[in-house]
Amino acid sequence: MIVHIVMFKFKEENKKENLLVAKNKLESLLSQVPTLNFMEVGINFADEARAFDMSLYSKFNTKEDLKAYAIHPEHLKVVEFIKSVALESKVVDYEL
Repeated sequence: MIVHIVMFKFKEENKKENLLVAKNKLESLLSQVPTLNFMEVGINFADEARAFDMSLYSKFNTKEDLKAYAIHPEHLKVVEFIKSVALESKVVDYEL
């Protein structure tokens, strides 16, 4: 099993609204991308300087399934939106 984790830091402009939109768009991928087995999206409530604003935790059967997700047209639409409202992101992928 492959685990894919991404953390996002959002721009301050319309942050609350953009976080909710991004969360909804990401969660909708579970029904649109066949290789995506599990997804959990959380909006951060910690008030620390080192904190990111949102995290994504997802699972795939294989590395190839993760690669298929990465280039899936619906995923790319969500990526485009998030890139327009986020300052940065960090990713970790590992195998269980």
